[in-house]
This record gives sequence, structure tokens and C-alpha cells, in this order.
Amino acid sequence: MKKKLMVLGLVFFLAVPGGAEIIKIPVASPFTGPLASFGEGVKNGALLKAEEINAGGGINGQKVEIELADELCDPKEAAAVATRFANDQKSAIIIGHLCSSATLAALPIYLEAKLPAITPASTNPVIGKSSPYYFRNVYRDDFQGDFLARYASQVMNFKRVAIFYEVNDYAMGLKDAFFAQARNSGLKVVGAEAYRAETTDFKAQLAKFKLLRPDAIFIPGYAPQATLLISQARNLGLKCAFFGGDGLDDEIMLKNPEAEGLFVTTPFLADRGGSIVKEFVERYRHKFSVEPNWFAANTYDAVGLAAAALAVAGNDREQVRGYLAAINSPEKAYPGVTGATYFDENGDCLKAAFVKIIRNGQWVSAEGQLQ
Repeated sequence: MKKKLMVLGLVFFLAVPGGAEIIKIPVASPFTGPLASFGEGVKNGALLKAEEINAGGGINGQKVEIELADELCDPKEAAAVATRFANDQKSAIIIGHLCSSATLAALPIYLEAKLPAITPASTNPVIGKSSPYYFRNVYRDDFQGDFLARYASQVMNFKRVAIFYEVNDYAMGLKDAFFAQARNSGLKVVGAEAYRAETTDFKAQLAKFKLLRPDAIFIPGYAPQATLLISQARNLGLKCAFFGGDGLDDEIMLKNPEAEGLFVTTPFLADRGGSIVKEFVERYRHKFSVEPNWFAANTYDAVGLAAAALAVAGNDREQVRGYLAAINSPEKAYPGVTGATYFDENGDCLKAAFVKIIRNGQWVSAEGQLQ
């Protein structure tokens, strides 16, 4: 039965048998609000992994309990959640946060408390350099932006691109990296416009872009605004292509027929993995009756990494951090559904990027992938 999450402060627990020893793994993400669909994948991935760990005997015989905290992808709410976890001495590792702005707000709180955290989704480049206690199992925006510029030029053969970006840490970092590589790739950025999360009317800026006649519009931002933006662009008669980063990788885009042909980067494609990925997809589909998105896959692996650390280091925060920091080479990598995860000196990982596209109202792997 589906349990309802309340806005910030309330937690959702995975039920375990009464009387069993419990190890809590907190997971912070947006479970309500505009980006709740992202959080749904995070929640599902975490609960599925915990269920599998418990079915296999738990962590050293102790049951795992997932504690979900809703922070709405809002920096203030994220800081409140982080403070609560930092003050809870039973918390030895955190999974989260999702949005880069939320992670950057939580980061100094975890740093002061020496509380390790793994973000499955925050891609802003500053995160890893800012704390030895923060790790991530997703690529960075400087890589993703560079990748998108090369893909737009080399695979899509675009010559002229406009950028329409959201004002937040994620989107602006992605925009800057794309802009830098565009110049090296011979890709001309003909114009750039900004919008905020609360924006619903994009027509004035889109009218400017229409006069510039770009081959494509790059949207560094999140899906709720992007779907509105694309619809308004089509209504104004823009015929160009649209593409974006992994923040546009959401089911909401499939509900918009005007988004047909949209392509985005993603750190996870089910058809690019082997048997371990196929089995994960089947289990996820059976349990939740939907396909796993990349937030689900990355969180599934992040919980697995956390469990492996807790199995060796127990509830000692410093030893948990040390365990994760020691996963620093391909030979020591954690073998997950998103590939082999290992960390550099900043807690960042080297992961591939893939491209997916909307065809006939469904996300499918793009025929052209950049090696």
C-alpha cells in the first residue's frame, strides 16, 4: 500500500519485523512539491535496495531502515533536514541531497558534524572540492556540459545554439561548462536568456530567440519549467530542436506532445547494461509498476555503497568516510547497476554519460552515442 509523505519534517520508514536490531539510512530528497517525481525515483530505489539487503540478512544481521526526509529541493529546507541528521548520533551516513542547491546548503552542516554523505544526483562541480565528507556517484556538470556541447556539434551537427537556463546552482554550472566547450567545438551560441523556478511565461525571451534562428535551444534546468517553455516555443512557431541535461529526464516531458524529439543526457540507460541491470529493471518494474529512472538507479547504488561502508565501519562516521575514500580505483570499485563506482581525491566519480530521446511519446536510447 502506498504511504503518503507529508511536507518536510515527517519521515517515512521501511517496515521491519518487530524486535529486530535496526540500522537507519537517511535519504533526503524532494518527495513533495514541483520536483516530487524526481524524489519518487529516489524513494523507490532506496526502498528496493533496503528490501534486498534485508532479504539477504541485513547488515551484519541487523535490519536496514530507510528514513526519508522531504526537503523540496529547497536550500532552507535542506539545511533544516541536514541539521536534524547531523545532530542524530545514530546517523553515520546520509544519502542525498538531489538538487545541487540543496546539497550545497547541507554540505557545511555535514562537514562541521563530520557526517559522510553520498549524493546520487547533485552534479555541481563545487561540491566535491568543498568537503572531504561528501561523495557522489554521478558525473559533474563540467563533464556533462562539455559532453553536451560535443554531442550537439559532433553528433547532431548543430551550428547555432541558444541557451535558456534556470537561475540555480545546477543549471548555471551546466550552462557555463557548455558555453566553454561550445567555443572549442565550433558551436556558436547566438544568445542566452535566464528564468527562475517560478517563471511560467517565457514568450518574451523566446520571441528574441526566434529572430536569432538557432538550430536548437539548450535548456539547463528542470522538467516542470522546460515542458512549459517548449510548448510556448512551438506556439510561437519555433521549429528548432530542443535538448537539455539530466534535469529534463522526467516522465512529465512524455505528457507533452510538443516535446517529441527532445534529447537529454542521462547517467543511466537500461539497455546499456548487462544482466545485473536487466535484473534490477525487472525487480523494480515488478515492485513499482514503472520503469526505473536514473534517480532510482543511482540511489539504489548509493544505498548499496552506504550499506557496504556500514558493514565494515559500523556507526563510526570517521571510519565510514575512510571506507568510502578508500574506494579509489577501478580495482576497488563498487559494482552497481550504474556501472563501477570509485572516487577521486574529491569524492567525485568518473561515470559515463548517455543520451536518450523522446520518440513516439517514450524515452528511448538515442541512436547516436558519443564515445
